[in-house]
Amino acid sequence: MALSGFVLAGLYILVLASQSLATIEINMEDRVEVLLGKQVEISCQYKMDSDPSTVIIQWYTKPAGSNSQRQRIFYKDNTGAILDQDSSLAGRVTVHDSIPGSVVVIVEPVQLEDELLFICHVNTATEDGKEGMTQLRVFSKPEVPKIEGVHTGISVNEKDPTQIATCHVKNGYPLPNITWYRDHTPLYMKEGVLGVTNQVTRDTNNLYTVISVLHMKVKKEDKDVFFYCESSYFVPEGTRMTESDRIKINVHYPSTSVELRQVLPEGLVKEGDTVEIRCFADGNPTPPLTFKHNGEDLNEQLLTDDQQGVVLRYATRSDGGMYTCTALDLETLEELENDMELSVHYLDETVVVPKSPVVLSQGSSLQATCNALSSLDTYTVWFKDGQYVSDGHTLKIFNASMDTFGTYQCLVTAPKLPGLQSQSFLEVFVQGQPQITDVREEDLQDGENSVNITCVVQGYPTPSITWDLPDQEQDLNGLSSSMEIPGGGGAISTLTVKATSKLSVVCEAVNEFGKDSRVHKIESIEPETTPLPTTTTPGGSVTVKPPRRVHKEGSGVIIAVLIICVLLLAILGSVLYFLYKKGKIPCGRSGKQDLTKQKSNKDAIVMEMKTDKSDEAVLLQGVNGEKKTP
Repeated sequence: MALSGFVLAGLYILVLASQSLATIEINMEDRVEVLLGKQVEISCQYKMDSDPSTVIIQWYTKPAGSNSQRQRIFYKDNTGAILDQDSSLAGRVTVHDSIPGSVVVIVEPVQLEDELLFICHVNTATEDGKEGMTQLRVFSKPEVPKIEGVHTGISVNEKDPTQIATCHVKNGYPLPNITWYRDHTPLYMKEGVLGVTNQVTRDTNNLYTVISVLHMKVKKEDKDVFFYCESSYFVPEGTRMTESDRIKINVHYPSTSVELRQVLPEGLVKEGDTVEIRCFADGNPTPPLTFKHNGEDLNEQLLTDDQQGVVLRYATRSDGGMYTCTALDLETLEELENDMELSVHYLDETVVVPKSPVVLSQGSSLQATCNALSSLDTYTVWFKDGQYVSDGHTLKIFNASMDTFGTYQCLVTAPKLPGLQSQSFLEVFVQGQPQITDVREEDLQDGENSVNITCVVQGYPTPSITWDLPDQEQDLNGLSSSMEIPGGGGAISTLTVKATSKLSVVCEAVNEFGKDSRVHKIESIEPETTPLPTTTTPGGSVTVKPPRRVHKEGSGVIIAVLIICVLLLAILGSVLYFLYKKGKIPCGRSGKQDLTKQKSNKDAIVMEMKTDKSDEAVLLQGVNGEKKTP
């Protein structure tokens, strides 16, 4: 009996234990992360052996800390569900439990105050409950870091670390971390050399603002590097980093060297150039500079606006020499100086011997020299009327002729310095008999058959030019114009005549050494033709050919004689008529005619043009309808 009682008791205990272990199981995430202002879901999964209709589900929130009190936000049993309205989540929380064994709390939008411990409690009316917990973490991504460097220069001679820059990071949660970089190397605190101070504030929105200040002892090498800060912060996906802009700092350091350099023009300097010499000191800021020329202080008017150079406008050879620049360190009062030699190259005016002009006799010789003083090696070349003649300082002419005449140019240059050149001119005249080199004709097309005849003559002294028309007795006075060839050595004359017939024109040039002439023949210019007029007569129409202009020699004299004859005949007729009226001249019947009687019966006058060589017109007259026998 006793043995069976112990067995029954053990079985009862085992049954109770198995029931207590297998009644309710809850599964929840330990941690859920969300960005500020977003939506978050916290899930509670449960299993039970009891009837699900008897389940009671409750959600609580509890701030961090063991002594804090929990607050219910949701209750559900088989009679209904309640969302507590007195919780901090009221109005932003919903609960979904449509799936058996699962209940989800949804919060939107998430606030920083929502960073709580969420507790899911599940039990039945007859069984003790079970709880699961999830910690909600809320994150806020901070703004991009803003860096600001100090505006004053930082001296390398400072004994203690000096403020370099400030980095601002705003609206972060949790607290962001700031790291400083020099180029791409992170900076770490080192006593007496580098330090970082951080100031943390929490704004009314409960987000963090961090102000980090970098202090450092600078070196000269820091002038060429850049500094920036980096913000690292947490987000649901992990850790993120954001960098600020890069800045450089103004490092003050003393000069260790001074250099004088010619910056304008590049290469050699010639007189008339604008020269700029600048002094470069490697300190920062640039120390005060002073300039000297051959040991004498320079006029301040020659200094550049920034007082760091010298400008020489229209430089001359006297501007050459030694230029010195001195730099003064204001902290140590030490001086550094350097100098340079400036050469201003020159080329004086050329001197030609003999002086211009030179008069040669035909067949003679000439040797002329051309020289110019220069600071550089020179090259001399001779030209005649723009054409190359020879190079070298000496020009040699042998057996002078009319072709020797002209203007010779002596050009001296400095090959090492383009643009440096000088020139002179030598006019050479050759005495001798004139030579007519060209006679040309030009039709003026003025409607009067006028032409210009131009005669070009070489010779020295300048010849005089005359014109002649051997075939005609025509006065040529005022019909020609002459001019001396520019530079001398000849003349040009132009004659204007009317080419109404063939002409021979003679151009003659004369000077003290002789004369020359040339005959030029001019063909007549035919006048423009017009349509022949037609005359209508009772017997039909006759084409009347106008008389052709015949140009004969002495036509002016013939016309004058004809006019005189007509006048004499008129005078004679007047005398005879006067004598007749006085009765001095008797008249018989046979000589009388009735001048008033004229028959009007179809009398006619016919014009006939004959085609013989004289081309003169013959008048045929009919009287009383009868023809006169020839």
